[in-house]
Amino acid sequence: MTHASAGIVLQARFGSTRLPGKALATIGGISLLERCLRRLLLARVGQVVLATTTLAEDDVLAAVAARMGIGVYRGSADDVLGRYLAAAMAFQFDVVIRATGDNPAVDTAAPRRVLRGLGAADYVCEDGLPYGGGVEAVRLSALSRAAAEATASADREHVTTFVRERPEVFDVVRLAAPRPLHRPDVRVTVDTNHDLAHVRQLFAHTTSAEPPLRELITASDWCSRSVAV
Repeated sequence: MTHASAGIVLQARFGSTRLPGKALATIGGISLLERCLRRLLLARVGQVVLATTTLAEDDVLAAVAARMGIGVYRGSADDVLGRYLAAAMAFQFDVVIRATGDNPAVDTAAPRRVLRGLGAADYVCEDGLPYGGGVEAVRLSALSRAAAEATASADREHVTTFVRERPEVFDVVRLAAPRPLHRPDVRVTVDTNHDLAHVRQLFAHTTSAEPPLRELITASDWCSRSVAV
């Protein structure tokens, strides 16, 4: 399923506060950034774009995306909300599916589900997926209003908080995650060195080049049991 005006925008930068350079850290021999982009391409719901910064250190991230045939938008290092809006406008997206460079295990069907679930709403996300396993969708109109009105640094950094935390202003939809994937206790994001080691272990215990999220959940359960023993 495709949507003519929908696109997936992945935010990533080299200078992560807690784990600098993590975008190029490898998981099974493939960089974190490329893992993230590969999974979003597998969703096949629209163009995938990397939104990174204009800093020279992010040249290498833009090069990774270009090598993969993925469009790149470069904007503010600090105003991520503004960067998202500008990326959406540059690529003429009316609906933005937001993904982040922390999440190499996003469920490949998640972009399709949130796009379908958006309907006429302004914003949609899924509740109950493993932490780092999902994406969210927001209309350009809502993103534009947020960019015009949001003044809190947290809202500028986290992009969608201004919209999703104001259901009295915006039409916000929260979907339940598919039952087989409803595992909020499982963590598949990469924010720290510990997370990176954990996610590397999960991928090492799978048999697919790009393992389904369900397979990574099973690997997490296996790793948890082995630690307990």
